[in-house]
Amino acid sequence: MKLSALLLIAPLAASATIWPWIAPTPPMGWNSWDSYGTTVTEAEVKANADYMADRLKSHGWQYVVVDIQWSEPKPQTHGYRPNADLVMDEYGRLTPATNRFPSAAGGKGFRPLADYIHAKGLKFGIHIMRGIPRRAVAADLPVFGSPAHAAAIADTKSLCRWNTDMYGLDMSKPGPRSTTIPSCSSTPNGAWITSRPTTFRAPFTEMRLPPCTAPL
Repeated sequence: MKLSALLLIAPLAASATIWPWIAPTPPMGWNSWDSYGTTVTEAEVKANADYMADRLKSHGWQYVVVDIQWSEPKPQTHGYRPNADLVMDEYGRLTPATNRFPSAAGGKGFRPLADYIHAKGLKFGIHIMRGIPRRAVAADLPVFGSPAHAAAIADTKSLCRWNTDMYGLDMSKPGPRSTTIPSCSSTPNGAWITSRPTTFRAPFTEMRLPPCTAPL
């Protein structure tokens, strides 16, 4: 039994030495999807953050993540409402639904909730779908920081099979390119690598990527 354990652990230790970009643990935290699906509220996020800070932080747990559809005022426990009336600003940027996240009222967004979680020594994250909200396209809202409007830059043939919130972007047009955050490189699945050290979770492997040197 002990020999088997040693044979299992030894290659892992050697891998960490040979490939320092393999993180020693997965990202240790809590994701709202696992318990609440799309329906989590601010009070529930705070309660889980409180528990983590009190009982798990000392063991390395640090991430509190609000998963998909935080801008949906009437989420379903399972699945998604077709053509949901997501909350957004005048530029089509999604904002937290204030009936679920009351501290976001007045255009404050997630800042108050992030401050609450950071004050406990934890890190806060949110799920973001790539693309542009379909309702922003239907209303042809202006794109912040660009002369373009939503309908002109959307790729309405780029669809998600399991969610109807977003269209893809037509990157052949100047509008999407002018609003894209500069970055050094991208991961194989399209997630941007930033100037901060980033842990990218691939199947069966946790890869710790070095910071990018390009300014953001």
